[in-house]
Amino acid sequence: MTLSRTQFDRRMFLSSMAAGAALAMPISGRASQPSWPVPRAGTPSEILAKDEAYWAEIATYYDRTAGIVNLEHGYWGKMAHPVQDAYIQSTRMVNSQNSFYARKQFDVDEKESIRRVADELGVHDDEIVLTRNATEAVHNLIRQYRGLKPGDTVLYADLDYPDFKTTMRWLQEARGVRLVELVVPPRASQEQLQELYLDAFDSNPDLRLMLVTHVSNQHGLVIPVQSIAKEAAKRGIDVICDSAQSWGLLDFHLPSLNVDWAAFNLHKWIGAPLGVGALYMRRGSLHKIAPYPGEVDPDNNKASTRVHMGTHNFAAMLAIPEALDFHQAIGSARKEARIRYLRQLWTNEAESMPHIELLGGLDEASWTGMASFRMQGKATAADANELQQRLEQQFGIFTVVRDGLASGHCVRITPQVFTTPSEMVQLVEALKRLV
Repeated sequence: MTLSRTQFDRRMFLSSMAAGAALAMPISGRASQPSWPVPRAGTPSEILAKDEAYWAEIATYYDRTAGIVNLEHGYWGKMAHPVQDAYIQSTRMVNSQNSFYARKQFDVDEKESIRRVADELGVHDDEIVLTRNATEAVHNLIRQYRGLKPGDTVLYADLDYPDFKTTMRWLQEARGVRLVELVVPPRASQEQLQELYLDAFDSNPDLRLMLVTHVSNQHGLVIPVQSIAKEAAKRGIDVICDSAQSWGLLDFHLPSLNVDWAAFNLHKWIGAPLGVGALYMRRGSLHKIAPYPGEVDPDNNKASTRVHMGTHNFAAMLAIPEALDFHQAIGSARKEARIRYLRQLWTNEAESMPHIELLGGLDEASWTGMASFRMQGKATAADANELQQRLEQQFGIFTVVRDGLASGHCVRITPQVFTTPSEMVQLVEALKRLV
């Protein structure tokens, strides 16, 4: 597999030469293509997850945070060096060619990035719209949803992203709907989660719209979206799926989720430049989401009219193919297995620590590579902030406080593919000393 630069450089170079224009093209291509580590053929992902030589080689493609053990990689993901190079190259080209490129050629290159995203997710090109982040996509879906009338019910859960819960609450004032907040246990299994949502469906016959999170940003809990969405469809309930954290953290294809709409970040686990997301709108579902104010789509067949980004980072969008190339070189299943393995190195130990309360899955299907914890009996914001500061200042481990759960605040631990087992051991030793 090669990390090819977008074809724009060659097209523009040849056309500018033919026109006799003196256009500055600072980088027309890489001097050599990078050689990537290739795992042994046929090695199961669970076995490769513990192959430290392989992952040490993968780690050489990333810059490390200096001066601290960084276990907060859920905010956004680092670009691997080949992706960073492509992004810098694209930035130089866009800066050089400016509006001449943006107005004449970007649409063609954007379509290629959209095609790559659609292919990786297993959907059609016309079902994908590039955005700046998942937040932009979800907010638009909620605000522009057409199917509500006063008295209808909307559902969200305490583990949903705080900004999305705020927007769901806005519907009460704007549309006169009734709000139902589902409180999810701090630790749960797939079976328990399924029953919890189905009970909410049965208890709320006027439920018309729900927000469901594939992977919770607070503690990495996996919601069984596939089965929940299937049951929702039987009851005429529309589902907006927040997949901001799941793509690249879990190995899945989008059609398996059974949802009409989903929002993604490419700058988290896919490793694209910061400021790249995607919106999925299933064919046949656009009539339920109004175009962005001012946009026109009388035939309801243009998903792109549901988002209006304005001028955005062209170079970041151009680096999407490189990010997907590198992601695919590792492989979704291998990436998921590695990060799960790193998580297990600390959660398996923490299970037996009486002073630690773990948050996340009760069964492995409900876990991801992210997980959270807090001190037993200490769930306030002050408690969590003190815990985060102790880990950073006393033990040299950087983490993040998460809020929004009905059960209280927590500290999230998020390793990445370049995190080492020794760093997870360092965390375990810190947890032992937090008594």
